[in-house]
Amino acid sequence: MISNQILQNTMDGLKQIARVELAVLDVDGKEVAATAKMGYNAKAAADFAASPADSQEIQGFQYFKIFDEQQLEYVLVVGGVGEDVYVIGKMAAFQIQSLLVAYKERFDKDNFIKNLLLDNLLLVDIYGRSKKLHIQTDVPRVVMIIESGNGRDNNALELTRSHLGSSSKDFVTAVDESNVIVVKELSDADATREIDKAAGSMEAFLKKEGIRDIRIAYGTVVSEIKEVSRSYKEAKMALDVGKIFFNERVIIAYSELGIGRLIYQLPIPLCKMFIREIFGTKSPDDFDEETLTTIYKFFENNLNVSETSRQLFIHRNTLVYRLDKLQKSTGLDLRVFEDAITFKIALMVVKYMKYMENTDF
Repeated sequence: MISNQILQNTMDGLKQIARVELAVLDVDGKEVAATAKMGYNAKAAADFAASPADSQEIQGFQYFKIFDEQQLEYVLVVGGVGEDVYVIGKMAAFQIQSLLVAYKERFDKDNFIKNLLLDNLLLVDIYGRSKKLHIQTDVPRVVMIIESGNGRDNNALELTRSHLGSSSKDFVTAVDESNVIVVKELSDADATREIDKAAGSMEAFLKKEGIRDIRIAYGTVVSEIKEVSRSYKEAKMALDVGKIFFNERVIIAYSELGIGRLIYQLPIPLCKMFIREIFGTKSPDDFDEETLTTIYKFFENNLNVSETSRQLFIHRNTLVYRLDKLQKSTGLDLRVFEDAITFKIALMVVKYMKYMENTDF
C-alpha cells in the first residue's frame, strides 16, 4: 500500500503539469489525497466503484479505477470533462498503477530482507526468492545497525532511504522498534574504508536532520547472500559491546571488539566468581580515582613507567610507589605482563557486570 503522503505528492505534481484538480479515493469512496475541494458526489464515487465500468463521466467529473493485481485499490477523480481531461485521467491512473507495482516490489523485497536477517528462510528459499526479486546473490555486503537516542525515530527509516537514494542497491529496513538496519552492497570485499565512509556519511546526514545520539555498528563483510544474517548478528553484538567498552565511539565494527566480545558472552555468575577469586571481597572499581587514573594511563602506555609518569606529570618514583601499593593491596604487579592482563580483564568484566545490572531485559 502506498502511503497517503506519497499519493498527495503525486497528485500535487500531476496538477502542476496538467492544470486539473485530482483526488484519490479508497474503495469506500473516502478521500485519501486531493489537490483541492472538488465537490464531487461521494455516493456517485462509491456507486462507480461497485459498477463493472473501468472509467465513467459523472456530473462533470471523470472517474477511473486503479487496480492492484485485478483487485480494486483506488478510485481516481479528475475535475472536468472532455477528451483532454480523459487522457490526463488515464495518464494519472497509469502513474498511480505504476507506483503500486513499485511499492509492492519494495514491500516484497523488504519482507524478504527481514526474514533473511532473522534466519527465517531455508537455503533453497533464499536463492529462489533472490532470483524472483532480481537480487544478486554473490556480491560483498555488510549489515549496519543505526541506533539513536530517539529510539527508532519515525523519520529515521525514510531519511536513511532518501540518503542512500532510490537507485541504490542497498536495503534499508527494520525488524524491531529500536533500530534501522542497512544491508549495504560493497564494491570490494576488503572495504573497511568504504564502510567507515558510508557510516560517517549516514551519521552526519541523520544528525543534520535532527536525529540525536546516533550510534552505528556493523558486522563483517560477507560474499554470499545466505551469510547476511551472520553479519547482522555481529552488528547487533558490536552495538551492545560498543556501549560497554567503547562508549565514546559513534561508529564501531565487530572486528574491533577484541576481548570485549568474549567477555560479553560470559554468564554473570562466572564473572562474579572470577572477580571474587582474584580480589576477594574487593572489586577493581573500589579504588580511588587517582589509583584508577594511574592504572588506565599505565595500560594506555603499554606498561611503560617513564611515559606514564610523564603524562601524569608525576615523578617516576611516585608512580613506582603507587604500583607497589597496588601490588600489596591486590597481589598483582602491573609491571608484570601476566598480572597486567589479569587486571585489565578484571576491569572489563566489572564494567560488563555493571552494564548488565543497569540494563532491563
